[in-house]
Amino acid sequence: MRLGINLGYWGAGMDADNLAVAQEADRLGYSVCWAAEAYGSDAATVLSWVAAQTERIDIGSGIFQIPARTPAATAMTAATLDSLSGGRFRLGLGVSGPQVSEGWYGVKFDKPLSRTREYVEIVRKAMSRERLSYEGEHWTLPLPGGPGKPLKLTVHPERAQIPVYIAAIGPKNLRQTGEIADGALLIFPSAEHLEETAVAHLRAGREQAGKTLDGFDVCPTLPLAVGEDKDVSALADMFRPYTALYVGGMGSRKQNFYNQLAQRMGYEKEAAEIQDKYLSGDKEGAAAAIPERLIDQTTLLGSVERIAERMQAYAAAGVTTLSLAPAGFTREERLASLRAGIEAVERAGVA
Repeated sequence: MRLGINLGYWGAGMDADNLAVAQEADRLGYSVCWAAEAYGSDAATVLSWVAAQTERIDIGSGIFQIPARTPAATAMTAATLDSLSGGRFRLGLGVSGPQVSEGWYGVKFDKPLSRTREYVEIVRKAMSRERLSYEGEHWTLPLPGGPGKPLKLTVHPERAQIPVYIAAIGPKNLRQTGEIADGALLIFPSAEHLEETAVAHLRAGREQAGKTLDGFDVCPTLPLAVGEDKDVSALADMFRPYTALYVGGMGSRKQNFYNQLAQRMGYEKEAAEIQDKYLSGDKEGAAAAIPERLIDQTTLLGSVERIAERMQAYAAAGVTTLSLAPAGFTREERLASLRAGIEAVERAGVA
């Protein structure tokens, strides 16, 4: 099992610290550095900045939002980042959610599965430097009856095939991800529930494509807070606002993928209470309603020894790249967490 680092969003006043974290991860031998985007910092610019100031670590979009760019534009960006980084780019894609897709980008959030499938097909075709023509439900290239003609990407990616990852939560999306992608980006993964909530669906998708999970990258992101085991409850409290945002407020009452995931993990009653309080404006109440066990199951908390045990459980559950989001109020705390991650994975014997 390899380790990655997830820097999240930029532009919140911690950009210099984020770069230092990426550089330390590069020095320590982390496999990949992911950057996110929502409706603030864009991942492409951040990744070019990180790539220019690191040497070995892969850079990955976690994720590029499908409604934000046409497939051809994404292919251009991916090819450029791969070329500039010397073959270190990983393309992570996701449909985002209805609030962002329709509210920020003005793109209807409909048929996300077929939209994703077509998007990946076009991106792969463009990155392969074929002349680009495509006829689908969501995209037709070139447009019929006009001056457009099939064009070929002029940029040469460093590699013949840039790996494609998809952010997936629901069973149907996970199955399709296993079928059409090279890896899956997961969030709020519990090692105890990973088989039934994710891996089984990914495996079914791979089988649909006539493949196995061999070579497929199962890549969840886990927040990390290092401390003494007697302080696990206090460490868990650090992530209450984060968990409340996703389970309670990331999406609408009818369509919150993270809330549905918490329900599938056995927290039906708690997920409903968290969402009710969050959407009514009681964010503190929503955070207080989160069971500590839910946080502990979906983060890495405590001593290096305790974290190593959790890493063993994730490796046994099928995780191949474990991306860490180190907590800390200072740069040094986050850098220390990175070093603890390396020590833990070595102790776990799963590296």
